[in-house]
Amino acid sequence: MRQNHLSDKDRDRTDYAAVSALAACLALLASPLSALAQDAGPGQSEGPAQQSSSVQRVEIAARQGATDLRRAANVAKQIYGREELDSFGDTNALDVLRRLPGVNVGAGGPRMRGLGAGYTQILINGDPAPQGFALDQLSPSQIERIEVLRAPTADQSAQAIAGTINIILKDAPRRTQRDLRMGLTDGKQRPKANLNLTLGEAKGPLGLSLPVSLFEWHRENTIGTDRQMAGIDGLPAHAQQLGHQQVWGWGYNLGPRLNWKISDEQSLALQGFAQKGYWHNRTNQENHVLSGQPVLEDDSQQKGTWQNLRGNLTWTNRFRNDQRIELRAGVQQSKWSLDSLNLRQGLERLHTVGHGDEAGLSQAGKYSWLLGQSHSLTVGWDLEAKSRREERYVTDQGVPVLADFEGQPFDAQVRRQAFYLQDEWEISPALQMYLGLRNERIRTESHGNAEPVTNESSVLSPLWHLTYKLDPKGRDMVRASLTRSYKAPVLSTLLARPTVNSQFTNTNASNTALAPDRIGNPALAPELATGLDIAFEKYLPAGGLWSVGVFHRQITSLVRTVTTLRPVAWASVPRWVAEPLNFSSATTSGLELEVKGRATELMPVLLADAKTLNLRASINFYRSRVAALPGPDNRLDGQQPWSATLGFDNRFVSLPLNVGGSMSLNPSYDTQLTLDQLQRRSHTRTLDLFGQWIFRPGLSMRLAASSGVQPFGPPNGQTNTVLTNGDFTRIDRQTKPQFNLSLDMRL
Repeated sequence: MRQNHLSDKDRDRTDYAAVSALAACLALLASPLSALAQDAGPGQSEGPAQQSSSVQRVEIAARQGATDLRRAANVAKQIYGREELDSFGDTNALDVLRRLPGVNVGAGGPRMRGLGAGYTQILINGDPAPQGFALDQLSPSQIERIEVLRAPTADQSAQAIAGTINIILKDAPRRTQRDLRMGLTDGKQRPKANLNLTLGEAKGPLGLSLPVSLFEWHRENTIGTDRQMAGIDGLPAHAQQLGHQQVWGWGYNLGPRLNWKISDEQSLALQGFAQKGYWHNRTNQENHVLSGQPVLEDDSQQKGTWQNLRGNLTWTNRFRNDQRIELRAGVQQSKWSLDSLNLRQGLERLHTVGHGDEAGLSQAGKYSWLLGQSHSLTVGWDLEAKSRREERYVTDQGVPVLADFEGQPFDAQVRRQAFYLQDEWEISPALQMYLGLRNERIRTESHGNAEPVTNESSVLSPLWHLTYKLDPKGRDMVRASLTRSYKAPVLSTLLARPTVNSQFTNTNASNTALAPDRIGNPALAPELATGLDIAFEKYLPAGGLWSVGVFHRQITSLVRTVTTLRPVAWASVPRWVAEPLNFSSATTSGLELEVKGRATELMPVLLADAKTLNLRASINFYRSRVAALPGPDNRLDGQQPWSATLGFDNRFVSLPLNVGGSMSLNPSYDTQLTLDQLQRRSHTRTLDLFGQWIFRPGLSMRLAASSGVQPFGPPNGQTNTVLTNGDFTRIDRQTKPQFNLSLDMRL
């Protein structure tokens, strides 16, 4: 395991060489762009003409491609449609997201600009994703497009310091639709199946669609652990373990949609969503004691379920040509259960049983006026009420670990209120401005076996976006944003209920800094960020584009988990406890570059004959500093110095065959978490390849493979946490390449 860690230096040299080559490639791609700045010749489409009002642009946008939608948007956003969703034959949305420029997938889900998952807002049809929503179990066949916004807008929550990923589910079709995808993925004992069926019908003013997804999985991982710290006798100890993990389960998704055009002025839409799954996890350890009496990870067996139900009703009415109202109402419910066993020498040690549910109601609306041919004003509101209840019971050989807490029900209520105003103004054909103001208030009240805990936060977010077109046809444009965003504490970080470390359940003895107990902090305040984004975008005649952007965020009340040794109510001796605190202020900045398009357009000299080859590339550089920590590695937790992606796809002229691939690179780096704790992360590298054979229009077969990717989680890699006294824990996660074979047909 040490050899693997030391070899990271050699791998990093390879990665830095690769990113240098990619940077040179980007420079080469951009070199002929000056020649492309001239107007399109006869027969070259410039896309739909810009309309004079924002309402008219929305109506036309539904018939535009992803690049046209991005170009016509009044704020900076990246849009990815069917091409990105279908090409690799992915079985879950996370695999699509990890290939997008500037997006990484970690243990907590997708994240942007290298920042943790909590800094990235995940929306479903413009609304916050419900608690427990599983993106790794959402089929891409149910998604219409994915929008990535670098800065917040007033009509969506401003809880988006890094940015927003908005997943738009498929709408009801305008004609009969019968699409079927059947797939097989590699499993341990047999191939695992997945099925996606989309049924759609249109009858007069009614449109109905029913997408259905069924899926199962079975994957094997290896988890290597190298730990040096105080052992069970309090003396130095060192051990290595190799864990063999199996993860398997199955589930389904349903996403019915009904559209009713009541009249030319009124329409009604009903969107439902149901998701349920069953999962299992089993890990067996091989132990190697090197010195002392070390603390070892137990074998484990876990199983559980999750369920999400959601329904939304939207009514739209245009009173006149210049006034429009939209009202939305929603209901949602989430449930989960957990049964976990820790086994030592085949005998039960820890047993954890838990379950919970969350129900919520939401109501939102907005009223829009056209104040002229190119000026609109919108006022809106967003109200939500949620109630959460959960229970957990942990025993050590049948004895409750914390008698005062185990089995006690926990209840919480969350109330969110937001009101906003936005002004969209096309000052001239070359200049568009967006002004917004949003006030969002969140109140959380929790009840357990202690006194009720209340936390309130209120944030006023002024928002300003500017788009300036450098040429009359809108091919070259500069976008700028000055915004206020924030990150509210999640409910789990506010709970003052302790969780005892599973390796040190004896509360009459102490634990270690690398195996702390955990507790929430009811006094947490939201993190606030003032952000500046500037980008230049160039749209090429044949549909390609390239862009370069910079961003800066000034963050206050930064939250970081701090581990300290202190007296606690649940133990007779002081314990090491990890608790989230408003730790410091911080800054983060970055440079983002993206290129995509036809090879003949991007590199006309070198690839003049590659008429069916499309290229994609991006490089992102990040820097951050936490004020309360010394440098040079006082970066924000989890933010890598740079990331890069490179992809291609090609359609053969002589064969009914499409092929493509994508590669992502991240370097190794260190992060100073606290004054006495440093974390080292290894480099990561992921690779995806696909081939699609087209038998006839509406019938094709696709084979896809991926390497370096953990199922439903972060890429393969190593994490090493080091203390100033020399103690450390090194964890290395690896999984084998994955394969997926699918058959797509239009019935």
